Amino acid sequence: MNNRVGVIGDSDSVLAFKAIGLEVFDAQNADDARELIKELSKQDFAVLFITEEFAKANDELLQKAKTKPFPAFVPIPTSKGSTGFGLQCVKNDVEKAIGVDILFNREEK
Repeated sequence: MNNRVGVIGDSDSVLAFKAIGLEVFDAQNADDARELIKELSKQDFAVLFITEEFAKANDELLQKAKTKPFPAFVPIPTSKGSTGFGLQCVKNDVEKAIGVDILFNREEK
């Protein structure tokens, strides 16, 4: 059963998640994150949060992972702030799923 939740990112961005009981995976760079994505995708995670920086660098791999029901990958801001990539990913997924932009109230053309 997929019931685990984890976080992939640089140590400054993910350390606080450990305090609330999530499994934390420290990646030093985009290549480390790529290997973690591959490895953790095979385990019983329901959700894996990943910092926007590493999500953007591994977007092709994450798009492939979206074809499977689990885990769901959710981009989150780093400790330095948001680039907007995470919100754009969520927006695109919602539009794809329902055909309407409920976040910014525009219909898909």
